[in-house]
Amino acid sequence: MKQGRFSGIGISRPRKQTRLAVFLDQMAAVVPWERFEQLIIAHYPVVGRGRRPYPLRSMLKIHFMQQWFGLSDPAMEEALWETPLLREFARISLDFEGVPDETTILKFRHLLEKHELSKALFDEMTAVLTERGLLLRQGTIVDATLIAAPPSTKNRTKSSDPEIKQTRKGNQWYFGMKAHIGADAASGCVHSAEMTSANVHDSVATDALLYGEEEIAFGDSAYASNERSLEADRTEADVVWATPFKRKKGQALTDEQRRINRLTSSFRSKVEHVFRVVKRQFGYTRTRYRGLYKNNQQIFCQLTLANIYIMREQLA
Repeated sequence: MKQGRFSGIGISRPRKQTRLAVFLDQMAAVVPWERFEQLIIAHYPVVGRGRRPYPLRSMLKIHFMQQWFGLSDPAMEEALWETPLLREFARISLDFEGVPDETTILKFRHLLEKHELSKALFDEMTAVLTERGLLLRQGTIVDATLIAAPPSTKNRTKSSDPEIKQTRKGNQWYFGMKAHIGADAASGCVHSAEMTSANVHDSVATDALLYGEEEIAFGDSAYASNERSLEADRTEADVVWATPFKRKKGQALTDEQRRINRLTSSFRSKVEHVFRVVKRQFGYTRTRYRGLYKNNQQIFCQLTLANIYIMREQLA
């Protein structure tokens, strides 16, 4: 973990610590590489008579760099050729095996998709956070975000993706999918996720987003109902649903109800940190593949890496 990225490969570290170098050093130190590798190694090619496969960790690092920097398979290959920092992070030397080509990078992604390993990595990272005491499991914040999809029919089938639907938000129509997430109320880390087409209502996936043992759940007005509100009848074992009070016809909210709405809104804001990292920092604002399945796998990988980034100081 503490070994420098440049040791033993014949390239000296630049004098200035750039933001890219700092970020890669942080990720090298906090990602649980050994635990992730154990999930993949049974499916990874072994050394045989053919071409020797690249080290598993190198390919996993390359896959993660694609998620962090929004790079396609061809763009990732070019970036490895052009940027020494990326090669050294992946532990790849031009003097020996060379840079994996775009087909090799594509095949590794297909391997992860085929065996649902992105979801397995997400579950493993959730276990790591729980073991470190960073997921308290006492409360959950539920929310959903839209991920746009290309509506263009300029493709091989001359049609848009049949699994992706459109939805209306305000006066704007969106074509894409929706990521429903459940985040720990204390840390803001995502512990569960469900992906659907954009036309599925936020509340449909609610049950799949809960731990099942939390005492309280927070959601915006999309999750409010007679059963999911602070005024709902409940037993001692039931989850307390902190959804916003809504103004009833002909009645204004009381000062106390407005105060509670502001308080619960401040708790719900934690979930926006995950969306900010995924959409703004990692640049994942549009689906990159056709069909829900492949895009689901990518979102699980994005959420895994977002959790790691958010908790990087605590994991160090």
